[in-house]
Formats: sequence, structure tokens, C-alpha cells
Amino acid sequence: MILLDGTTLANEIKQNIKIQTEILKKQDITPGLAVIIVGDDIASQTYVDMKSRACDMVGIYSIIHKMPSNINEQKIVDTIKMMNDNDNIDGILVQLPLPANIDENKIIQAINPQKDVDGFHPFNIGSISLNTDGYIPATPYGVIKLLKKYSIKLKGQNVCIVGASNIVGKPLMSLFVNEYATVEICHIHTKDLKAHTIDADIVCVAVGKIGLITADMIKDGAVVVDIGINKDSDGRLTGDVDFEAVSKKCSYISPVPGGVGPMTIAMLLENTIKSAKKRKTDG
Repeated sequence: MILLDGTTLANEIKQNIKIQTEILKKQDITPGLAVIIVGDDIASQTYVDMKSRACDMVGIYSIIHKMPSNINEQKIVDTIKMMNDNDNIDGILVQLPLPANIDENKIIQAINPQKDVDGFHPFNIGSISLNTDGYIPATPYGVIKLLKKYSIKLKGQNVCIVGASNIVGKPLMSLFVNEYATVEICHIHTKDLKAHTIDADIVCVAVGKIGLITADMIKDGAVVVDIGINKDSDGRLTGDVDFEAVSKKCSYISPVPGGVGPMTIAMLLENTIKSAKKRKTDG
């Protein structure tokens, strides 16, 4: 069994981004990322702080707009429009989830698709489906990058994705299809989950349920990508896979923490640099 080390690869990517940022700054372009966070969810605040520190590390300018949970929806839209018009901002992301009183789709669609570095705007989701140039959601992007780093075959492989969210499962399905893999996607209403995972060459799980994938659900030699992030009864981070048991049966597996998580932030930074380069070209 080989660990899919996302931490090391993410650090390599960040170092490359730092070099690209320095080159852009010499051309009077400082890449800029703006983040909106609504409410006081602790997990969301932690993620935003991590993104901010990562930006500082590679030289990307970042700004955080903190808003109360009871804010008027239109004020969020107005803030986004202001950043859409700001030439110094290359990337805009809204930290999800949003409070129940806010229409998530309306907020995401207010972002200029050319600055949607989270890749959640319908334009960019459509670009993935058509396999044309756009911004790929950071977590699915990170999964594919990680698998390719280890030269894991994707073409012709049977892939089972557990979790059909708009953020991870659905775009990841499109990315695998673009690599000519054969993909099926499972969700909360899937009957007999094991019947789908047991024959898969690659199993990706992003549900948020500790120990969902057990050793008897994985065939010998499968590749397992654990995208779930949970906290166990002792407060330790863990994924959706029974790591101890599954790791004895599979060929590759991503740990939690240290697997897909670090890749997500690295890919967000990469999308931001991509946008900054477009600003240079368009300018």
C-alpha cells in the first residue's frame, strides 16, 4: 500500500505558484483573492484562515469580507459586484455553506465567471462538462492532480464516486469522464452501496460519515481516495474510510489529514494565478 501524499505535492505546487507570483509582480501585477464569509461558523472560519495564510505564503494579496449571518442577501450581491469591477481582484470566493436565509445559487451566480476561482458558477461547471477551458472546483481538481502525480491509470478504469454534491461529487465525475474513465456516482438513496464499490478500480468518497467505507467494500488492489473530513469522539480529524482496515487491502490510499485537504487549497491558489495571468494577457 502506498500513501497518496497530498501535503508534499501541495507544497511543491505552492512553491511553483510563489515563483509565478514573483514573475507577475515584476510585471506590475499582484494576484489578488477576495473571500466572503457569512456568519460565525467555526469550521468555515478555520478554512478561511488557512486560505489567507496560504496566500501570504505564496505572495498573493488576499482580503476577507466578514459579514453577519443576518445580513441582507442583496448586500452580499452588491459586495460581489464591487469586487467584479475591481481590476486588482483576480479571484472571488464565497465560503460555503451559507446561512439558510441566503440563496446560495444566487450568490454564486453573482460572481463573474472569470473570477470564480472556486469553480462553482454554472459557466465553469458547464466548461468542465464540455472539457473546455474554465476554472475547476479545487477539491476535484486536487484529486485528479494527486492521482496523476502517482501515475495512477485513469483511462478505461472503473471509478465509483460516493457522494453527489455540487462541490465535489458531480464535478469530479465529469473530470474522470474527461479522462475516459467509466464512472458511476452513488448518493444517499443508492441501494446496496457495496455492490457499486466492490468492483471499482478507483473509489472516491466525499460524504462526511466516519467509517462509511469498510474493507469488505473494496476489492484487492483498488485505489481509495478519502475526501471526507470529520472529527472523531476524541476530536481528531478522520475521513469517511476505515483507514486501518482498508489500507491493508488497497494499492493506494489518501490519508486524512494530509491527503486531499492540502491539495484543495493549492488548487485554489493555482486557479487564482491562472486568473491573474489572464488579467495580464487581457490588459
